Amino acid sequence: MIDNAARSAGPLLYRPRVVSIVVSSYNYGSFLAKAIESALSQTYDATDVIVVDDGSTDDSREVIARYSGRVTAVLKENGGQASALNAGFAGSSGDVVIFLDSDDVLLPTAAENAVSHFNDPDVSKVHWPLIQVDAHGTRSEVLAPAQTLAEGDVTAGLVHHGPHGYIWPPMSGNAWARSFLERIFPMPELEYRTCPDLYLSALVPLFGVIRRLDEPQSLWRIHGTNQSWNGSFEERARLGAQRLEHCYRALSRYCLAAGIEVDSEQWKKTSWWQVYLATEELLTIIPAASSSFILVEQGDWETGGFIAGRRCIPFLEKDGAYWGIPADDATAITELERLREEQSPGLIVFAWPHLWWLDHYTALHHYLRSRYACIRENERLVAFDLRTPLASIGST
Repeated sequence: MIDNAARSAGPLLYRPRVVSIVVSSYNYGSFLAKAIESALSQTYDATDVIVVDDGSTDDSREVIARYSGRVTAVLKENGGQASALNAGFAGSSGDVVIFLDSDDVLLPTAAENAVSHFNDPDVSKVHWPLIQVDAHGTRSEVLAPAQTLAEGDVTAGLVHHGPHGYIWPPMSGNAWARSFLERIFPMPELEYRTCPDLYLSALVPLFGVIRRLDEPQSLWRIHGTNQSWNGSFEERARLGAQRLEHCYRALSRYCLAAGIEVDSEQWKKTSWWQVYLATEELLTIIPAASSSFILVEQGDWETGGFIAGRRCIPFLEKDGAYWGIPADDATAITELERLREEQSPGLIVFAWPHLWWLDHYTALHHYLRSRYACIRENERLVAFDLRTPLASIGST
């Protein structure tokens, strides 16, 4: 953590009076009013609302105009989400800043429950879980993230594992100390056209401690047009790796300035970077775009069922969808052979971060080793060729 002497170079935050809620939007006119209303309906009176339109081509600006006099509107050309946050932050004045994605919703008590924690000048942000909702706002029982959020001084995890060395929520689940934001803004705009929360969450532990609210204070909307999820899986993997590379460089610079030694190459071994590298490898061992293969990744990769034309069969599988992990080895083996018989996959691939299957399901592992050739094995993936059993090869 940056020491108190270094932190004193910027404005300290003792008793915040104003919370600025910056709503950033691009072509989310159908959701924007709900986001704005939620920002205006906070139980904490000392709030101001800034709405940034990032060059929308839908009716977003008409929606914003309906709130004239109640919000500060910032209308700009399209430049990406980081650009919108830069503009919104420049137009804000609050001691605490909440960046609200325009397809999300703040619950009424978000600002009130977060603001008191900033009476401690060492607090750089407060975060909370979000309730996942669908496009219509119907609530589920799913929280984002599913794991318990981190709290306190999390620099040790950051140093060892990089930006994902502690558990943090999506953008709309954070309240940031202005004293922190003033140190790192403006954000790099080209590098973070999407997912600027990666940059913010990577750097914030270096500037103070984190406090956690256990109760959800936001709704996180999942819908078919989530901009950060657009594009093919392989393209998203590539862009995700690029964002990580930029983030690693920035985090390394800030750590160096704080006198903290880090190894960014080690960070890559426990991050989405492994998914990107594994994807590149898959395209070399499954060359035909019409091929299908079993992908053991427990739904984490969110491939949409295809990687560069190769059909991904989940495991376990039911009606074409991921069906959870096997109850035991016997179930796993039975389901493997069922899929092999019914769908003729070329390979079964165990992908990062789920290589633990091979240690946990020891009988399945032995079954695969004894019957099928292992054609790729490293820290990212292990692949077995299901097309020709080893016994058949030996009999020819």
